[in-house]
Amino acid sequence: MKVIRVKLHQETANYRVPASHGFRESYPLPPISTVIGMVHYLCDFHEYHPMKVSVQGSYVSTTSDFFTRYEFKNGMKFDPGRHQLNAEGYGISRGIGHVQLLYDVNLILHIKPDDENELEDIYNALKYPREFPNLGRREDLANFEEVKIVDVEKKDEDLTVNHGAYIPVEMSENIGLENEGIGYKGTHYYLNKDYKLVTIKKGQTQRRWNKVEVIYASGFTVYKSYVDEDNNVVFLV
Repeated sequence: MKVIRVKLHQETANYRVPASHGFRESYPLPPISTVIGMVHYLCDFHEYHPMKVSVQGSYVSTTSDFFTRYEFKNGMKFDPGRHQLNAEGYGISRGIGHVQLLYDVNLILHIKPDDENELEDIYNALKYPREFPNLGRREDLANFEEVKIVDVEKKDEDLTVNHGAYIPVEMSENIGLENEGIGYKGTHYYLNKDYKLVTIKKGQTQRRWNKVEVIYASGFTVYKSYVDEDNNVVFLV
Protein backbone atom coordinates (compact mmCIF):
# COMPACT_ATOMS: atom_id res chain seq x y z
CA MET A 1 0.00 0.00 0.00
CA LYS A 2 1.03 3.60 -0.49
CA VAL A 3 1.10 6.22 2.25
CA ILE A 4 2.41 9.76 2.66
CA ARG A 5 5.46 10.11 4.88
CA VAL A 6 6.28 13.44 6.49
CA LYS A 7 9.49 14.12 8.38
CA LEU A 8 9.36 17.38 10.30
CA HIS A 9 11.20 19.38 12.94
CA GLN A 10 9.88 21.76 15.59
CA GLU A 11 12.02 23.98 17.78
CA THR A 12 9.41 23.79 20.56
CA ALA A 13 5.94 22.29 20.84
CA ASN A 14 3.13 21.66 23.28
CA TYR A 15 0.66 18.87 22.51
CA ARG A 16 -1.75 19.69 25.27
CA VAL A 17 -3.22 17.02 27.54
CA PRO A 18 -6.92 18.04 27.62
CA ALA A 19 -7.32 17.64 31.40
CA SER A 20 -4.40 19.96 32.22
CA HIS A 21 -5.38 23.58 32.93
CA GLY A 22 -3.24 25.42 35.49
CA PHE A 23 -0.11 23.86 34.02
CA ARG A 24 -0.66 22.87 30.41
CA GLU A 25 1.06 19.51 30.25
CA SER A 26 2.14 18.04 26.91
CA TYR A 27 1.84 14.56 25.44
CA PRO A 28 5.25 13.17 24.34
CA LEU A 29 4.02 13.09 20.73
CA PRO A 30 1.13 14.86 18.99
CA PRO A 31 -2.18 13.02 19.50
CA ILE A 32 -3.82 11.35 16.51
CA SER A 33 -6.51 14.07 16.33
CA THR A 34 -3.87 16.82 16.23
CA VAL A 35 -2.14 15.30 13.21
CA ILE A 36 -5.45 14.67 11.43
CA GLY A 37 -6.49 18.25 12.19
CA MET A 38 -3.28 19.63 10.68
CA VAL A 39 -3.82 17.58 7.51
CA HIS A 40 -7.43 18.75 7.20
CA TYR A 41 -6.44 22.39 7.69
CA LEU A 42 -3.65 22.34 5.09
CA CYS A 43 -5.91 20.48 2.65
CA ASP A 44 -8.71 22.99 3.30
CA PHE A 45 -11.13 20.15 4.05
CA HIS A 46 -14.43 21.40 5.47
CA GLU A 47 -15.76 17.99 6.49
CA TYR A 48 -14.12 14.90 7.92
CA HIS A 49 -12.11 12.74 5.52
CA PRO A 50 -11.38 9.36 7.19
CA MET A 51 -7.72 8.46 7.45
CA LYS A 52 -5.21 6.52 9.51
CA VAL A 53 -1.95 7.98 10.78
CA SER A 54 1.26 6.73 12.37
CA VAL A 55 2.98 9.05 14.84
CA GLN A 56 6.53 8.57 16.11
CA GLY A 57 9.52 10.70 16.98
CA SER A 58 11.65 12.17 19.72
CA TYR A 59 12.55 15.35 21.58
CA VAL A 60 15.77 16.39 23.33
CA SER A 61 14.38 17.80 26.58
CA THR A 62 11.46 19.62 28.18
CA THR A 63 11.20 23.10 29.60
CA SER A 64 8.38 25.42 30.63
CA ASP A 65 7.28 28.93 29.83
CA PHE A 66 4.66 31.52 30.73
CA PHE A 67 2.05 32.89 28.36
CA THR A 68 -0.79 35.37 28.41
CA ARG A 69 -4.08 33.57 28.95
CA TYR A 70 -7.48 34.94 27.93
CA GLU A 71 -10.68 33.45 29.36
CA PHE A 72 -14.35 34.25 28.90
CA LYS A 73 -17.73 32.67 29.46
CA ASN A 74 -20.35 32.69 26.75
CA GLY A 75 -22.71 35.61 27.25
CA MET A 76 -21.08 37.04 30.42
CA LYS A 77 -21.36 40.82 30.49
CA PHE A 78 -18.32 43.01 31.20
CA ASP A 79 -17.71 43.57 34.90
CA PRO A 80 -14.86 46.03 35.64
CA GLY A 81 -14.34 44.29 38.98
CA ARG A 82 -13.42 40.94 37.45
CA HIS A 83 -12.62 41.50 33.76
CA GLN A 84 -9.59 43.18 32.23
CA LEU A 85 -10.97 43.55 28.71
CA ASN A 86 -14.29 44.79 27.37
CA ALA A 87 -15.28 43.17 24.06
CA GLU A 88 -18.34 45.11 22.94
CA GLY A 89 -19.98 44.70 26.31
CA TYR A 90 -18.75 41.18 27.06
CA GLY A 91 -16.05 40.51 29.64
CA ILE A 92 -12.68 38.82 29.06
CA SER A 93 -10.24 37.95 31.83
CA ARG A 94 -6.51 38.22 31.14
CA GLY A 95 -3.92 36.43 33.25
CA ILE A 96 -0.73 34.34 33.27
CA GLY A 97 -0.60 30.70 32.18
CA HIS A 98 2.16 28.09 32.52
CA VAL A 99 2.92 25.62 29.72
CA GLN A 100 5.22 22.61 29.28
CA LEU A 101 7.32 22.72 26.12
CA LEU A 102 9.08 19.91 24.29
CA TYR A 103 12.37 21.14 22.85
CA ASP A 104 14.01 20.10 19.56
CA VAL A 105 11.25 17.80 18.31
CA ASN A 106 11.72 15.46 15.34
CA LEU A 107 8.71 13.52 14.03
CA ILE A 108 7.97 10.88 11.42
CA LEU A 109 4.34 10.83 10.34
CA HIS A 110 2.67 8.36 7.98
CA ILE A 111 -0.74 9.31 6.59
CA LYS A 112 -3.08 6.90 4.80
CA PRO A 113 -6.46 8.25 3.63
CA ASP A 114 -9.25 5.69 3.48
CA ASP A 115 -9.98 6.94 -0.04
CA GLU A 116 -6.87 6.23 -2.12
CA ASN A 117 -7.95 8.88 -4.64
CA GLU A 118 -7.14 11.53 -2.02
CA LEU A 119 -3.49 10.49 -1.74
CA GLU A 120 -2.18 12.90 -4.39
CA ASP A 121 -4.31 15.79 -3.12
CA ILE A 122 -3.05 15.38 0.45
CA TYR A 123 0.54 14.96 -0.78
CA ASN A 124 0.39 18.21 -2.76
CA ALA A 125 -1.21 20.09 0.14
CA LEU A 126 1.62 19.00 2.45
CA LYS A 127 4.42 19.33 -0.09
CA TYR A 128 3.33 22.86 -1.05
CA PRO A 129 1.44 24.13 2.04
CA ARG A 130 -0.79 27.17 1.64
CA GLU A 131 0.80 28.67 4.77
CA PHE A 132 3.67 27.76 7.07
CA PRO A 133 2.49 24.64 8.95
CA ASN A 134 2.08 24.37 12.69
CA LEU A 135 1.44 21.34 14.89
CA GLY A 136 0.18 21.69 18.45
CA ARG A 137 -0.35 25.36 19.29
CA ARG A 138 -0.67 27.98 16.58
CA GLU A 139 2.84 29.21 17.40
CA ASP A 140 4.39 25.71 17.23
CA LEU A 141 5.75 26.01 13.69
CA ALA A 142 6.62 22.79 11.88
CA ASN A 143 9.40 22.63 9.30
CA PHE A 144 8.54 19.88 6.81
CA GLU A 145 11.93 18.41 5.92
CA GLU A 146 10.45 15.68 3.72
CA VAL A 147 7.08 14.91 2.18
CA LYS A 148 7.06 11.73 0.14
CA ILE A 149 4.70 8.99 -1.08
CA VAL A 150 6.20 5.67 0.00
CA ASP A 151 5.32 2.00 -0.32
CA VAL A 152 4.50 0.09 2.86
CA GLU A 153 4.51 -3.68 3.18
CA LYS A 154 4.31 -6.26 5.94
CA LYS A 155 7.57 -7.90 7.02
CA ASP A 156 8.29 -10.79 9.36
CA GLU A 157 11.66 -9.65 10.65
CA ASP A 158 13.01 -8.10 13.83
CA LEU A 159 13.47 -4.33 13.76
CA THR A 160 14.55 -2.01 16.57
CA VAL A 161 12.77 1.29 17.17
CA ASN A 162 14.90 3.67 19.26
CA HIS A 163 12.60 6.69 19.26
CA GLY A 164 9.12 7.03 20.76
CA ALA A 165 5.96 5.83 19.02
CA TYR A 166 2.23 5.43 19.58
CA ILE A 167 1.58 1.71 19.17
CA PRO A 168 -1.99 0.39 18.71
CA VAL A 169 -2.73 -2.12 21.48
CA GLU A 170 -3.68 -4.75 18.91
CA MET A 171 -0.06 -4.69 17.69
CA SER A 172 1.44 -5.15 21.16
CA GLU A 173 1.73 -8.93 20.83
CA ASN A 174 4.18 -8.45 17.93
CA ILE A 175 6.39 -6.04 19.87
CA GLY A 176 8.99 -6.65 22.57
CA LEU A 177 7.31 -4.64 25.31
CA GLU A 178 6.80 -7.43 27.83
CA ASN A 179 8.20 -6.99 31.33
CA GLU A 180 8.16 -10.25 33.24
CA GLY A 181 5.52 -10.16 35.97
CA ILE A 182 4.34 -6.57 35.40
CA GLY A 183 2.80 -6.63 31.94
CA TYR A 184 3.73 -4.24 29.15
CA LYS A 185 6.34 -1.53 29.30
CA GLY A 186 5.17 1.86 28.16
CA THR A 187 2.39 4.32 28.91
CA HIS A 188 -1.22 3.62 27.93
CA TYR A 189 -3.15 6.52 26.44
CA TYR A 190 -6.71 6.86 25.19
CA LEU A 191 -6.17 9.44 22.48
CA ASN A 192 -8.77 11.44 20.59
CA LYS A 193 -8.96 10.56 16.90
CA ASP A 194 -12.14 12.01 15.39
CA TYR A 195 -15.53 13.20 16.57
CA LYS A 196 -19.18 13.54 15.68
CA LEU A 197 -21.37 16.52 16.50
CA VAL A 198 -24.30 15.45 18.66
CA THR A 199 -27.29 17.73 19.28
CA ILE A 200 -27.85 18.04 23.04
CA LYS A 201 -30.70 20.52 22.74
CA LYS A 202 -32.11 22.85 20.15
CA GLY A 203 -29.39 25.09 18.81
CA GLN A 204 -26.59 23.42 20.80
CA THR A 205 -24.24 20.65 19.71
CA GLN A 206 -21.45 18.80 21.48
CA ARG A 207 -18.40 16.90 20.24
CA ARG A 208 -18.42 13.16 20.94
CA TRP A 209 -14.88 11.89 20.52
CA ASN A 210 -13.86 8.53 19.15
CA LYS A 211 -10.86 7.47 21.24
CA VAL A 212 -8.15 4.93 20.39
CA GLU A 213 -6.05 3.01 22.90
CA VAL A 214 -2.30 3.13 22.26
CA ILE A 215 0.92 2.39 24.11
CA TYR A 216 3.64 5.03 24.06
CA ALA A 217 7.09 3.43 24.23
CA SER A 218 10.62 3.78 22.91
CA GLY A 219 13.61 1.48 22.59
CA PHE A 220 11.82 -1.75 21.65
CA THR A 221 11.95 -4.53 19.06
CA VAL A 222 9.22 -5.18 16.52
CA TYR A 223 8.83 -8.81 15.41
CA LYS A 224 6.16 -8.42 12.71
CA SER A 225 5.13 -5.08 11.34
CA TYR A 226 4.36 -2.84 8.42
CA VAL A 227 7.50 -1.12 7.15
CA ASP A 228 8.06 1.61 4.56
CA GLU A 229 10.66 1.45 1.83
CA ASP A 230 13.35 2.92 4.12
CA ASN A 231 12.67 0.41 6.91
CA ASN A 232 10.70 2.84 9.08
CA VAL A 233 8.11 0.88 11.07
CA VAL A 234 4.55 2.12 10.49
CA PHE A 235 1.96 2.02 13.31
CA LEU A 236 -1.25 3.09 11.58
CA VAL A 237 -4.06 4.03 13.99
